[in-house]
Amino acid sequence: MSDLLLRRNTRFLIRRPGLVLAAAVIVFVLLAAVTPDLFTGYDPISGVPAERLHGPSAAHLFGTDETGRDVFSRVVHGASLSLRATVIAVLVALVAGSALGLVAGFRGGWLDSVIMRVVDVLQAVPAILLSLALVTALGFGTTNVAIAVGIANLAAFARLMRAEVLRVRTAVFVEAARASGVRWRGVLGRHVLPNAMGPVLVLATLTFGTAVLEVSALSFLGFGAPPPTPEWGALVAGGRNFLATAWWMTTFPGLTVAAVVLATNRLSRAFDGERSER
Repeated sequence: MSDLLLRRNTRFLIRRPGLVLAAAVIVFVLLAAVTPDLFTGYDPISGVPAERLHGPSAAHLFGTDETGRDVFSRVVHGASLSLRATVIAVLVALVAGSALGLVAGFRGGWLDSVIMRVVDVLQAVPAILLSLALVTALGFGTTNVAIAVGIANLAAFARLMRAEVLRVRTAVFVEAARASGVRWRGVLGRHVLPNAMGPVLVLATLTFGTAVLEVSALSFLGFGAPPPTPEWGALVAGGRNFLATAWWMTTFPGLTVAAVVLATNRLSRAFDGERSER
């Protein structure tokens, strides 16, 4: 039985090389965020002036920057900050948006109308512009950037959770639980929420890629951690003045961001497909 399952899983992965590649990218980035010294021994902050602006080579895979710092080392060490901000942003959007949608869909009435009008206002403003306004009010810094991006993306979670709650709360097992005398908190926690969370979690994986882009964009604009902290967006911004002579300073950090976004989107589609089959 185990051999049959192994062969089936092997065939599944062979037929989906894109999914395997996406998973490999995510695993690499997660390992880089947790143990960056596993991939590079260079200091991401201090450089060697004699090696400034060297192109990609065996010694420096992504080349060096204007102060002789290894760009690959800065990208690897930047994974921790960038992913931490992204995770905070997704959690803020997931928790706050789901809570609003849950209350609006389950309670209904005037409370539903008020919450949804607030959500409409949030959704009417482009996420990046709303993030800019919020981070300007909150102040600079990685954590503030993450909170701003999370608030700017909570509207989609609120709408989806509300729609799922409206669907689930009319199910037979929910009506039976309420008719049997179960309190509304018990119905909400035992029946409604577990059956409404599936699509919301899929949206969270898809939003992860969007949040990576938005966090990097705000870091690019200078709202993130101050230099010489190696955030991905700041690395892209730092190479703008050297595009003609040192293209690798911007290209490789930018490709890293693009790879993470594409890999996350591919995995989210796979999760959504698996959930639909079930």
